[in-house]
Amino acid sequence: MTVTEPVSGGARGAHEGILRRQSARESAARTYARALPIVPVRARGLTIEGADGRRYLDCLSGAGTLALGHNHPVVLDAIRKVLDSGAPLSVLDLATPVKDAFVTELFRTLPPGLADRARVQFCGPAGTDAVEAAFKLVRAATGRSGILAFTGAYHGMTTGALAASGGACDVRVARLPYPQDYRCPFGVGGPRGAELAARWTEYVLDDPKSGVPLPAGMILEPVQGEGGVIPAPDDWMRRMRQITAARSIPLIADEVQTGVGRTGTFWAVEHSGVTPDVMVLSKAIGGSLPLAVVVYRDDLDVWEPGAHAGTFRGNQLAMAAGAATLAHVRENGLAAHAARVGARMLSQLKALKGEFACVGDVRGRGLMIGVEVVDPERDGGTAPDGPGEALAAVPGPAAGPEGDPATPKAAPRGPRTPRPAAPERAAAVQRECLRRGLIVELGGRHASVVRLLPPLTISDEQATAVLDRLADAVAAVDRGVSPAQEARTPRG
Repeated sequence: MTVTEPVSGGARGAHEGILRRQSARESAARTYARALPIVPVRARGLTIEGADGRRYLDCLSGAGTLALGHNHPVVLDAIRKVLDSGAPLSVLDLATPVKDAFVTELFRTLPPGLADRARVQFCGPAGTDAVEAAFKLVRAATGRSGILAFTGAYHGMTTGALAASGGACDVRVARLPYPQDYRCPFGVGGPRGAELAARWTEYVLDDPKSGVPLPAGMILEPVQGEGGVIPAPDDWMRRMRQITAARSIPLIADEVQTGVGRTGTFWAVEHSGVTPDVMVLSKAIGGSLPLAVVVYRDDLDVWEPGAHAGTFRGNQLAMAAGAATLAHVRENGLAAHAARVGARMLSQLKALKGEFACVGDVRGRGLMIGVEVVDPERDGGTAPDGPGEALAAVPGPAAGPEGDPATPKAAPRGPRTPRPAAPERAAAVQRECLRRGLIVELGGRHASVVRLLPPLTISDEQATAVLDRLADAVAAVDRGVSPAQEARTPRG
């Protein structure tokens, strides 16, 4: 399904001129602009119109920010009311009717067990600011300094958040295995793999020679988004809650991308019935505008006045848009809608695995879906089946070269592993999607997972159109142009 709308020469020239100027003037760190050479000028719901006159179905949704899609009427109306009222637009941390309405609506949606004893801290406008605030909070509350995080995590781009995401920073973060079926770190997958991951966490915390002192907190994503759309097993989530509670370690749930109905419940931790001690929230809670908050148990509220601040934490337009979004999702059952439509999309996409050898895995939860692209011409080989069994047999982990826990020693070679990730093919699928009028994102450790994050308002008909275009794109890559040739194609 290819976009065939005629494009005038003037529109094409304006479109290309803007892209040229962006390339000449913006930093080399730009990412989305490289893979998606479009110039959005109008948008509504799932649809974006570019400066060249072409229309696209947007399954990026501002990296999950647009829970209701572009320019939803309830969001625009909430913003207009604030603008027309003459209210101040930025008030630091002063109390306002707009903030009071936002906090009231937010508390109305919080998981049972947290809302009745919660405190909220407004911080800088991005999710990474909220992560930093959460780290500062648990350090102050516990008197400890280290943080436990998980391989494959993504928590933001500031120093502490990068450290928790696996970056090389000075903040002391111990990284633990995150369970998954397709590329299980223990080579077994399923409940057994999740159990081994949980047991490894216990060993790290309880072995005095692990090199990991009792930390200030543990941070985890109920679904790893940038890590490749990897849902955490519910039993494993409950084990993490038990492990941290038994050792008085605050559990921080990063719901920046998974929150506000995205995974089929209002907050992703609700799938497992877990009540975290701290929740980090951003993206969709601002209704498309910058807003980030930390919600936490009242007994952790040991900060002195001014211990954490941020100039733009009083963004009234974002609070109004956020309150309208939270209420609309709650009142219209959009989390349940996301669960239903997402399950249907996931089921149909799984059929691609049998049809195309380059589709290695399809996974997700609600409207957070990933299709992992692999190299069908290369064998995954064999992997040790020993790590899991070795872990089960020993009392605790050995110390790594720099004091971090080492992976248990491998036993003899075991079952076949998945085929290697194919980032060039995934990028080719993304480009073929764009040619067909579909915007998707790439993620995962090797940028080989095609990610779908459509708005919660997506209709069944729109979901069918998304699936058709994605299937066409996969078929085009599977049948023809070599990834090497595609990689050399200019991206604008």
